[in-house]
Amino acid sequence: MSKSVLVIGLGRFGRYITKKFNELNDEVMAIDINEEKIHDIMPYVVDAKIANCRRMETLESIGVSNFDLCFVCIGTDFQSSLEITCLLKDLGAKKVISKASNGFHAKFLMRNGADEVVYPEKSSAEKLATKYSSNHIIDYIEISDDVAIYEIPVVPSWVDKSIIELDIRKKHKINILAVKNGGKVKSLPDADYVFNANDQLVVMGEQDDVEKVLQKIKS
Repeated sequence: MSKSVLVIGLGRFGRYITKKFNELNDEVMAIDINEEKIHDIMPYVVDAKIANCRRMETLESIGVSNFDLCFVCIGTDFQSSLEITCLLKDLGAKKVISKASNGFHAKFLMRNGADEVVYPEKSSAEKLATKYSSNHIIDYIEISDDVAIYEIPVVPSWVDKSIIELDIRKKHKINILAVKNGGKVKSLPDADYVFNANDQLVVMGEQDDVEKVLQKIKS
């Protein structure tokens, strides 16, 4: 199921994350005060607006509470980033992720409404988009353009069955690197390991193959 994402600020990070969400088939609205940046991002968004988000009426007009995620991607003007983060939460934004340049900025953003704070580069932007695009990806580490390590919940139909019984590597083309449960981690579980309902799996595989497994969790 696709998510609705609001991206405020189209600097380097804002552009990267907008394009990645678009690649993941999520619906993105982008806002920036720079007309040229809005023009350049149009192929990757469902809507875009040239506006100053420090004005409450701007955010009220777009209905920020309707978005699943709101990213504040302003890096050079901390005052604006802080004000916009506060306004988003005041207007009922569900989840606000704000960009910070340093730990000092991060503390103020967290105190003033940010649900999470990030210190991004291109790779982190892509990781964040992949993680937040699915409710079932707990964590994500990219190994190459095609292969990554994911932390995901156990597939419900796998519970009370063993790795060898499910023949996971052959049928699903993923490798189970570890199993987490109640704070305990079992690395490289044996083939006779039987899955529990509360297990979290650390798996490695190609994105398309892991996505097929995620579909089984969603269904």
